[in-house]
Amino acid sequence: MAILRFKALELVDQRKTLVPQSSSERRSDSFGKNVFNLEAMRATMPGEYFKKLQAAIKQSSPVEHSVADAVASAMKTWAMSKGATHYTHWFQPLTGATAEKHDSFFDLNSDGRPIENFKGSALVQQEPDASSFPNGGIRNTFEARGYTAWDPTSPAFIIETAGAKTLCIPTIFVAYTGEALDYKAPLLKSLAALEKAAVDVCQYFDKDVNRVHTTLGIEQEYFLVDKALYAARPDLIMTGRTLFGHAPAKGQQLEDHYFGSIPSRVHAFMLEYEEEANKLGIPLRTRHNEVAPHQFECAPTFEDANLAVDHNQLLMDVMERVAEKHNFKVLLHEKPFAGVNGSGKHNNWAMSTDTGVNLLAPGRRPKENLQFLAFFISTIKAVHTYGDLLRASIASASNDHRLGANEAPPAIMSVFVGSMLDSVLDELERTAKVPLDKGDNIYLKLGIDKIPAILLDNTDRNRTSPFAFTGNKFELRAVGSSANCSSAMTVLNAIVAEQLIEFKSAVDKLIDAGKKKEVAIVEVLREYVISSKNIRFEGNGYSDEWKEEAAKRGLANVPTTPHALDALVTSEASALFERHHIFSHVELHARHEILLEDYIKKIQIESRVMGDLAINHIIPTAVAYQTKLVTNVRGLRELGLDDTESQVTIDTIKAISRHIATIKTTVDGMVNARKVANKVDDTRERAFAYCDTVKAHFDTIRRSVDKLELMVADEDWPLVKYRELLFRH
Repeated sequence: MAILRFKALELVDQRKTLVPQSSSERRSDSFGKNVFNLEAMRATMPGEYFKKLQAAIKQSSPVEHSVADAVASAMKTWAMSKGATHYTHWFQPLTGATAEKHDSFFDLNSDGRPIENFKGSALVQQEPDASSFPNGGIRNTFEARGYTAWDPTSPAFIIETAGAKTLCIPTIFVAYTGEALDYKAPLLKSLAALEKAAVDVCQYFDKDVNRVHTTLGIEQEYFLVDKALYAARPDLIMTGRTLFGHAPAKGQQLEDHYFGSIPSRVHAFMLEYEEEANKLGIPLRTRHNEVAPHQFECAPTFEDANLAVDHNQLLMDVMERVAEKHNFKVLLHEKPFAGVNGSGKHNNWAMSTDTGVNLLAPGRRPKENLQFLAFFISTIKAVHTYGDLLRASIASASNDHRLGANEAPPAIMSVFVGSMLDSVLDELERTAKVPLDKGDNIYLKLGIDKIPAILLDNTDRNRTSPFAFTGNKFELRAVGSSANCSSAMTVLNAIVAEQLIEFKSAVDKLIDAGKKKEVAIVEVLREYVISSKNIRFEGNGYSDEWKEEAAKRGLANVPTTPHALDALVTSEASALFERHHIFSHVELHARHEILLEDYIKKIQIESRVMGDLAINHIIPTAVAYQTKLVTNVRGLRELGLDDTESQVTIDTIKAISRHIATIKTTVDGMVNARKVANKVDDTRERAFAYCDTVKAHFDTIRRSVDKLELMVADEDWPLVKYRELLFRH
């Protein structure tokens, strides 16, 4: 292993910057060139069918068979003109990755002659088998019928891999009995639920609003390490994170990497993946160094939420493929290195009307601000009521390592709104009961006119808040960097939809009782401000004081995934999702089972890798070095020197022995705990066992291994060190 480490370091020193082939096209000219977008449809489809397709998408109605045939024919013509030979239904199973099965356009007709064929039936639905994907007991392996169904709201695109081009058609993935087996189907249902609820509330303020779409901008954080160094770390290969590694003398404490000059090799990598993303219609706008050494971030322009999630899943794939060409590995794990920042995916979420209004942006007139407050306060109230569900939506084995550590939000759900809006809400709470006389300016009297068009602190972002308002959107910062954002967005959409429905019901009741509409709205909002006040927090979410304060406020602090996931299967959660037709009772419990199994498997893999490295690599290395020291002490004694002169070496030998013993004893305990856990039949209890007993050994093993790294001679240490992973590029 030590030889492998030094060979890897030699390779790193020989790396040259791979300059990407420059394109003469402007980004705006090449944007979406590999996407079957509106322009491509309009150019290849008969006008009548193009209009019917757009109408079906706009009205969320089924696409007619004749229209599907026309789309398939146009899509095939377009894709083949780009050099594509195969097509695939591209879907997002509950593994967290994307999936595809390629079929050729090539076929034989009834006469046995070769043709290129792609019909509407193949576009609309496929049966990919896919029986081995997680299903939570919804179907048996021998019942292989899983279906993919075309999502016409997300355009098809072409991916090139190893010179071969494939037409990718975004789809949902369902069981033969109709239950969702993916992330996309529930997301689409939640978007529909939120739209209906939001449109109904908008009618109080603007009768011309007919549609409300959810917008999303997903910032993506990631680490880069050289491919050779990655290959010399079995833990990175098998788990995505370093299970061992002592912190280097210099980490991120100087903050000199943050927003610094981008290294040339990294810059070349960024240029190429941005160009590929641009061709796929992914509107990347920014790139920069993040806080931790060799951590970076990219971010797109806001898009429709469904498309934004598809693009983020596609972006991660593009980044990983391009990184291979540049001899890098992209680390998307939430906490690949201890002691420095983890990586997240900041989900910037808002709602916009078909009249061009961002419902989470304060307006210039009091009436607009009342509408803003209705959606703003309802969202806060939703997070207060369903904070446990939102926490569950971002739970994973990998995100557990990140939450609450090094500039990541804690596992406590809270909302940051900024000092100005905080004072506005306090004022609303205080003055909303002011009596109104005929002729009074209702907005002035109720303090609604005090919200300015431009917030003074619209960039006042609290990095410690998991859910922060940032001027014209909410930023859910707790989502992990490797996650499919659909999970969190499905929950957020659902709880806000539920709250908006409750809001409208309460307002209508007051109006029916004779209250003026504006007064009724303000009264309900004031009640929401008061009842949800505990969820608002403007301070340091990292502090121990906040944990104590949150407990006093009744806010849950659930740091581990198995416990957090319990929120998914409460009767309240089940009723919520069933009311909005997002998850059935069966689907919800299946997801709970799948997420628990995923947690168990990931902790199990980490445990096995940790045990293997500790017993087969670390301990033998430590013993070999210890033997060298023993030989040294013997030599000193042969020279006639007493133990006083060799005491430092003897102390080191003893310390190494203690750490070896600790490692061996703790690994044995971990293995035994794993054996016991594996015998637990109930999935939930087995997940608790892995969390509370198996994982409980990790820190002790790591602590001793990391101490040995400081004691054993550098030339003997088998694992690539943090200073090399983070600073040798």
